[in-house]
Amino acid sequence: MRSIKQPGAPVAERIQWVEARGRAFSFRLEAGLPLLEAARRGFAAEGFASGVLNFGSAALGPFAYVMPALSKTGENAAFYSDTFRPSGVTRTKLGRMTLGMRDGAPFFHCHGLWTEADGKASGGHMLPDETVVAEPFEVEAFGIDGAMFTAEPDPETNFKLFGPVPAASTGARTTSRAFALRLRPNQDFAGCLEAFCRAHGIARAKIHGGVGSTIGARFTHGGVTEPFATELAITAGAIAPGPSDGLEATLDVALIDYTGGIAEGRLVRGDNPVLMTMELVLEVLG
Repeated sequence: MRSIKQPGAPVAERIQWVEARGRAFSFRLEAGLPLLEAARRGFAAEGFASGVLNFGSAALGPFAYVMPALSKTGENAAFYSDTFRPSGVTRTKLGRMTLGMRDGAPFFHCHGLWTEADGKASGGHMLPDETVVAEPFEVEAFGIDGAMFTAEPDPETNFKLFGPVPAASTGARTTSRAFALRLRPNQDFAGCLEAFCRAHGIARAKIHGGVGSTIGARFTHGGVTEPFATELAITAGAIAPGPSDGLEATLDVALIDYTGGIAEGRLVRGDNPVLMTMELVLEVLG
């Protein structure tokens, strides 16, 4: 399987996880607010401080983002591009967000695809402090209670990365058992989730959110992304018994690579290792 050497030694525990409770809900983001504040308010109104959200068409402006890029210093296996700040209103095709805390304040990690005002199709990593909601739009969210995505230094990748940590209950109304996860580098995305579910007696689960990176990509439709550094969003995902009764993860994703190549489709099981990280929430269905 493809692998990329990281600057630091791998830790033994390859999945960072916290069991929690959760609930799916939807809300409307208000125009004129920073995207981070609009998302924070929506979660807070339901009693949550952390979770994940999915959205489709949205209008953002001002808007700022970075794309994956090669590392110039060698201090990381890959890095970020310079910041892009397209003029006018950028219209998203899709976005996935992890909401949590960094340095004691709300923060998000958000990847998506979009079309800029001049018609350019692009994608990448939205910047929380420079992205504003231009028009109201609806999002589908999943809040977690008992866990918090928190940005912490990660010696393996030499980045400060979101991962779940235990958190005091906020008393939010919940409906489901859930696991907040962060997958570490150089392990197959689908296989990692399948093994996790087997280990925890989970027969069926739905994936909410899903923000991270893979080492290129291999799709079931035959498409291949060769450039190794990507910014990826899960567009749909589930783990369920397969035809042979073993668990199978179906992972539909959208990504952009460091050359600007955009790809969408279902990932091949067993041939899509994580590059830096993958954050998501599993809602246990059975």
